[in-house]
Amino acid sequence: MKERYNEEVTRFLDNLNHPHRELIDLLRDIILKQQCLVENIKWNAPNYSYLNYDLITLKLFPLSKVQVIFHRGSKVKSQPKERLLSDDSQLLEWKANDRALATFKNKEDFLKHQEMLESIISEWITQCIIYSED
Repeated sequence: MKERYNEEVTRFLDNLNHPHRELIDLLRDIILKQQCLVENIKWNAPNYSYLNYDLITLKLFPLSKVQVIFHRGSKVKSQPKERLLSDDSQLLEWKANDRALATFKNKEDFLKHQEMLESIISEWITQCIIYSED
């Protein structure tokens, strides 16, 4: 997936010298498997959008962990009545029905949940697209 990396994001991360850089790149790889997503820097972090619609952002601080934030952008939107995903994995911490976090403390933690995260990312994109059409 490195061929899909945005050079600006790579430079940003190189300058950041984050202790979990390998984990961050693994997350970038899995997110960019979704061919529809574009990587950029937003909110001082790697961000992923679909047709300029922000859906996923990495939270890099505190340095002890990396979080994947699933959202529908920064503007306030009407809340869905239920969570956008049914989540039996316990991987997501829900902040609202359209906002959740997945937290990874290290590479091993990520590898344990990699398949589930891939599924969540794919379903998140689908549900955000469907819900935006309502």
